[in-house]
Parts: sequence; C-alpha cells; structure tokens
Amino acid sequence: MAELKLNQVNKVFGDTQTIFNVDLDIEDGEFVVFVGPSGCGKSTLLRLIAGLESLTTGDIEIGGNVVNDLDPSKRGIAMVFQSYALYPHMTVRQNMSIGLKVSGVAKEEIERKVSEAAKILQLDALMDRKPSQLSGGQRQRVAIGRAIVRNPDVFLFDEPLSNLDAELRVQMRLEISALHEQLGSTMIYVTHDQVEAMTMADKIVVLRAGKVEQVGTPMELYQNPINQFVAGFIGSPKMNFIPVSLDSQEGQQLQLSTTNGTSINLTLDSNQSLEQQELTLGIRPEHIHYGQTHPVTLKLMVKAVELLGGTSFVHAHHNTEQELIIEVKSEQVPQKNSLEYFSFDPCRCHLFDGQGRAIRLKK
Repeated sequence: MAELKLNQVNKVFGDTQTIFNVDLDIEDGEFVVFVGPSGCGKSTLLRLIAGLESLTTGDIEIGGNVVNDLDPSKRGIAMVFQSYALYPHMTVRQNMSIGLKVSGVAKEEIERKVSEAAKILQLDALMDRKPSQLSGGQRQRVAIGRAIVRNPDVFLFDEPLSNLDAELRVQMRLEISALHEQLGSTMIYVTHDQVEAMTMADKIVVLRAGKVEQVGTPMELYQNPINQFVAGFIGSPKMNFIPVSLDSQEGQQLQLSTTNGTSINLTLDSNQSLEQQELTLGIRPEHIHYGQTHPVTLKLMVKAVELLGGTSFVHAHHNTEQELIIEVKSEQVPQKNSLEYFSFDPCRCHLFDGQGRAIRLKK
C-alpha cells in the first residue's frame, strides 16, 4: 500500500518560508498533480516527499510509516526529473539497470525487470543505443523506465515534459496516463501547465506562494473554484473577470451591473447578505457566445482574433482597459475592429467578493 500523507508540513530556507502548513492525503494508486505558477513551492514539496530536502516541521508518511528521517533510497520512491539525467556513455539497457546494480540486485532479476520495463515503454528495439541516438521522447521514456525497474511505492515526476515540443508533450501525457493505469501505482506529478493537470490527474492540488489553495478533481476545480486565483488558473484560456457593482439584493436574488451599465441577475445558493462591496464576475471564454442568443448581452470592440482551426479566440474590449477572451467556432469569426454583440447565460457565471473568495451561486 502506498498511501501518502503530509501533516502540517513547513519548509524554511534561512529567513524565508516557502511551504506553509500543508496537509494532504493521497490515496493508494491515485494520480495527483501539483500545479501552480513558477515559485509557488510545488517542486520544493515534491523534493520534501523524496527526501532531497529536509523538513522544517511536520510529518510525511508513506504507507503508514513516517519517513522524515529516512534516506531517499529507503522511502520506496522513484523520481523522474525535468532533465533526463542519463549517463551519455551508457546504453539504454545500462542506464535502466545501473540503479539495480548499485543496490546489489542479482543479474537475472535485473534482466527480468529491465526487460519488463522496456516492453511496457516500447523500448525493446532501442536497448543498445546511447542517449545521443535517441529523441527527446525516447530519452524521457528511458528515464521513466529507470524508475519503473525499482518497483517503487510512489512515482514522483518533476515537470518531466518541459523539454519536449508540443506534439511530443501530448504523446507523452497519454503514455504516462496509460502507464499509471497499467501499473496502478501512486503517482505525484509536478507541472506549471494546467492543461497537463486537467488531462492527467485524478486529483489536482493547486498551490500559491507555498500554500494549498484547493484540492479536488479536475472538474471540481473547473466548476467550483474556491477563489478567484484557482478560477483564473484552471481552464485555458483563463476565466474572464469583470468588475461589477451590487445594485440590489432581495433574499437570494442579486441585481448587478457592469461599469458600462449592463445589468446581470444572479441567484445565491443560500441566504447571505453581500451588502455594498466590490464584486467580480467570472465567465469562461467557452461560455460566451457570438450574437444576442443568451440573456446577458455585451457590446464589445473586437481587437484581435486567434485562428486555431476548428475554434478561434476573439479578444474584445469591454471598456477601454479591460479585455475579454471569447471562444467561437471558426466559421463564426467576427471581423477585427468591428463592434459586435456577445452574450452569455448568468447560470454559467461565477462571483467573487472583494478578497477574491468565491460566492456560491445557484446553477
């Protein structure tokens, strides 16, 4: 069993604290992704789990055992780094087996494990090649194979696809997801790319400035972000945010208005008084439609259009300073510098208070 628990984990470097009171439970066999902007602490948290950094305070448990003082080699983990870290003078077979040789594993057992890993990763025909003779994707598969042969309780991936081009990243995302399904192992994956997080994870941990903002399934975070930061980070392109004023409230019924006077009616999911405060309306690009087809209509100036094939992204100004992004079908693309109507259903909206906290609405 490879359950992993973090209990009140803190990390301080000198006078700077980088990880703040992280509590996290990861179930056996889960694929968990740590995601967040650069410098949020996701790689530091992974290195704490691996034992490559020492805890300041707190506990880390793997399989029910506290591993705070255990050497990385004794924690039952295997780590795949952003750089492939392959020995250039060794063949694929030698790179995959070196860790087992150093550990004193019998030759027959090494051959069996390396052969099994090569078959899983489709490396059979490449075993006698050296890293310089491999593509980036093949090198990354070798690095993953080196981890597989150790039969770890937990796999740790630290931005393993960052050095690959866009097409290879898509391919490797699928391969790593298939590998997780085949092995059934606990995997923790660090990335700054929320598309990787959404497409691969059973559970996403969103980090900001060393703190956990929200934990949940990809769709939980997409549909019910806990705050404006998570709402803006999960989803591509990111959610549009529009400043709004509270004109009136009657029970759970709200009447809001944008800076240019557009009225929006929303319903709270519970009785709460919002009083007079600055609010922010959130609406995703895919939930705004070209034309006056939905209850709330905005008249926007189209500033730019990104043509992507089947869909396109329209960049339009709601006022002189604020830009909105709208996803449209490519056959419906408006002209640049034209004044156009766009609309959306209020049921698709999100609402945030002055501190960026989500205000739950009835959908």
